[in-house]
Amino acid sequence: MNILERLPYWGELTDAEREEAARGAVLRSYERGGLIHGGGAECLGMVLLLSGLARAYLLSGEGREVTLFRIEEGGGCVLSASCVISEINFDTFLGAERDTRLLIIPSGVFARLAEGNLRVKLWMYEQAASRFSDVVWSMQNLLFNRFDRRLADFLLEEYERTGSRVLRMTHEQIAQNVSSAREVVARMLKRFASDGLVDVSRRGVVRLLDAEGLKNI
Repeated sequence: MNILERLPYWGELTDAEREEAARGAVLRSYERGGLIHGGGAECLGMVLLLSGLARAYLLSGEGREVTLFRIEEGGGCVLSASCVISEINFDTFLGAERDTRLLIIPSGVFARLAEGNLRVKLWMYEQAASRFSDVVWSMQNLLFNRFDRRLADFLLEEYERTGSRVLRMTHEQIAQNVSSAREVVARMLKRFASDGLVDVSRRGVVRLLDAEGLKNI
């Protein structure tokens, strides 16, 4: 299967548009912890995650990160093409949570596709609306939920996503995803452990012992 056929709008492109997309498309790989987009980098374009896991976040002047959403395999993102969508006027960062491989349609190519093909433009705005819904949910969670609830929800989401009760994540990685400090995460995990909800005896590993207990926090 041609990798480009994994683009959600590939079937809506004309032959000429497919040729332009093929000429401009770029494959990039990022190591775990690498910066994909942001921090004054170029307007990357539309990205499609071929493998790995990426995280979109805001970064304050003091260095605090606020997670907006995560992109899993097969997921796309247009916030990295903010120069194409004039309504996006804030800077987001994309980072690789794991070794990650991306298909990138550069901003210039993507802008021409969206301008000339109504289906691509519709997909672009639907994708942006979906991601903004994720952002609003994240902000509501951050502002209105207690930290223990947010941490428990994240652990349960990881359990559901991976299918494993053994989560191989450092306190720093968890802190980035729940928009908190590593020390705060460490203290709360210690409390969860004392309550018999998790086991944190191994460095870089959180093992869920009582999923129902986490749900009831």
